[in-house]
Amino acid sequence: MACLRSRAARGARGGEHSGSRPRLGQHRSGLGASHRGSRPPPGAGDLSGEGHVVLIHAPGRYRSPGSPNPGRTTPNLPGRIDWQSFGLALGGRWRLVLAAYATGTGGDDLLANLEVGEREIPAPPRGFVRLAVLAATLNHHDLWTLQGVGVPPSSFPRTLGCDVAGRVESYGPDTPPSLPVGSEVVAHAVVTCGVCDACLGPDETLCRRFALLTEGPYEGTLAEYCVVPAQNLFPIPAGLSPEQAACLPTAYLTAYRMLFNKGGLRPGGTVLIQGAGGGLSTAAEILALAAGLRVIVASRSRSKREAALGRGVHHAVATGSEEVSEVLALTAGEGVDVVLESVGEATWAASLRVLRRGGAVVVAGATSGADPPSDLRRVFWRQLRVLGSMMGTRAEFRSLLQMVEATRVHPLIDSVFPLSDAGAAFSRLEAGELAGKLVVKVS
Repeated sequence: MACLRSRAARGARGGEHSGSRPRLGQHRSGLGASHRGSRPPPGAGDLSGEGHVVLIHAPGRYRSPGSPNPGRTTPNLPGRIDWQSFGLALGGRWRLVLAAYATGTGGDDLLANLEVGEREIPAPPRGFVRLAVLAATLNHHDLWTLQGVGVPPSSFPRTLGCDVAGRVESYGPDTPPSLPVGSEVVAHAVVTCGVCDACLGPDETLCRRFALLTEGPYEGTLAEYCVVPAQNLFPIPAGLSPEQAACLPTAYLTAYRMLFNKGGLRPGGTVLIQGAGGGLSTAAEILALAAGLRVIVASRSRSKREAALGRGVHHAVATGSEEVSEVLALTAGEGVDVVLESVGEATWAASLRVLRRGGAVVVAGATSGADPPSDLRRVFWRQLRVLGSMMGTRAEFRSLLQMVEATRVHPLIDSVFPLSDAGAAFSRLEAGELAGKLVVKVS
């Protein structure tokens, strides 16, 4: 199957593509070759409880650099892995799959760096599992990768995507199965070292080697198959389709952490969500309403405000000169308990002015700019809290899945595209006129 540049993908959707299979490398035997032998044995064990991502088993004593408690004993500590050696270390068992991947960064047309074509993935190494992808979703993180944010030029080509719902196909050698082969699962998108003080504490997102799938040595999920840490697997919540479950690992986990961990909101609290319509803002709306919060959204788009009201939010106000007075009027002059901020410069001043005394603004993005003016007098005089937030822990992801199942929450999906038409999905993401998540379905 020929590589398809995103410009072609942005043309007629669903068109037939023909061409010869490209020669991508020497260490493979073709699509489906790995089916011709027996699968590596999944092993045995139970990883249903809390733990850390196991990359390479190294039981015994480990001294964390700078640790006040050297020589502590920790079972099954991971070591570092050489992702590029996977194929050779496992006998060259590579698989050729259709994927959406970045070939480079920069330029006037970011999507010119996107291709849909064939890529190689290795057999899963120890501590990892190969999934047959059922659905994946797009995030602004994928556009940032195409921009080159935090990604060295030497790391391309790189498969995009960090969210996935799939079917367990095979485990790496000596890897206890966290869920049976054939299970339909959703994967936590965060990978950490598993051995530092942060990983051994309550918040592994502070790990210095924190990465998402599609970052560092890890390939992404926008492909027919992907390889993820075995301990990152969770059953798809009852009542959700794979397409809905694939919406959860990034946008919904980020919103969950912002609302309930960082923001500390409880039923009856009031939250203002800056921005409306995107994956993160709609996730925050849905989770906040399910938790019994009073929800106000702010957007410059009248149609997005009306759509948010249609989804059940209590109030929708226009961003701009009247935003502060409207929010204060809605809260009897007190202000809101928490503002969820992902817009940045355009809304920052208003976010600080609508908070009640002791309130918090929780920041998870800055799409309009990252250097707003600071009103420090207001911050200290009203004892406001400014909190950064990024993704979430495995424990938080488990709690999110439990909440979704208990409250029968269904993630909002804007559009569903086939993998072969991923270029059109990226075009819609770049345009920004969304109402929910963009899903890529893999047959």
